[in-house]
Amino acid sequence: MTSTDIIKAPIKDELKEFENYFRKTIQSDIPLLSVIINYILRKKGKQMRPMFVFLTAKMCGEFNESTYMAASSIELLHTATLVHDDVVDESYERRGSFSINALWKNKLAVLVGDYILAKGLLLNLDNDKYSFLQLISRSVKDLSEGEILQMRKSLKLNVDYDTYFEIIRKKTASLIATSMAIGAASVTDDKEVREQMFEIGMDIGIAFQIKDDIFDYQSKGLLGKPTGNDIKEKKITLPLLYVLENSTPKEKRRILNEVKRKNKHTSKVQELIKLVVDRGGLDYAHEQMNLYRDKAISKIKELPESDARNSLVELVNYVTTRKK
Repeated sequence: MTSTDIIKAPIKDELKEFENYFRKTIQSDIPLLSVIINYILRKKGKQMRPMFVFLTAKMCGEFNESTYMAASSIELLHTATLVHDDVVDESYERRGSFSINALWKNKLAVLVGDYILAKGLLLNLDNDKYSFLQLISRSVKDLSEGEILQMRKSLKLNVDYDTYFEIIRKKTASLIATSMAIGAASVTDDKEVREQMFEIGMDIGIAFQIKDDIFDYQSKGLLGKPTGNDIKEKKITLPLLYVLENSTPKEKRRILNEVKRKNKHTSKVQELIKLVVDRGGLDYAHEQMNLYRDKAISKIKELPESDARNSLVELVNYVTTRKK
């Protein structure tokens, strides 16, 4: 068994049933929209967020029909944000295939993202799941604010530690936190439990995003070179931020100038990556990632032991050791 098979073991049957449930919630009678939706469904990812929903639900109470609804709400929101993100980032590839905007252009991609988001909101409204709607709405707000904050900071390149963590809390961690909170909300009315799961999810989400930031500075692909995509997009993430915070004012200006003016030059990007590695930026990012991972695991282990709890711990470990 692979590590993901072990993680999924307590929720294997539920995840299988979820595929059919989710497919029904996202479908449309409009032919063109149906074609695009089917394309999205063929390219689905690891279903990591539904896994957080299901494991949290099983850990906090009795799994039920509402849990499928909660997971579908999260997956619809996540899918909508991926479609919109590709438009914002002008990205033409998603999970090794063409993105929606690459195949059907930006206008249609934005509308498809809007449709998917609306389906998630209506799923909750039609079933009177106002606690779900509250959690999802907060996440939509956070995701939008995080994206806008990152765009603004990328223009001026004036990111500090507080700003960096605010961006990743809103952009990435909030959705994982919401996945755990809504999983709890599907099986219990206890608001304290829901908020406890939300806080644990925040720590996991921060560790998840730092891992993503580390990937950009590690060797990959056929050429064995880091992509440096964050530098090319003028995003100051934790590995580079550590180097900037530990440089002289003159050196900091030079580095920022290269990010600003030479971020499309492959040789300069590779030089900056080497600088980050040599100056301990990756080591620091790993330390911070492990700190948040350990904090989340410590909180999870305070809960009653169960197969779901053990799998959730393994999922947190997987988040910080995954290869892509």
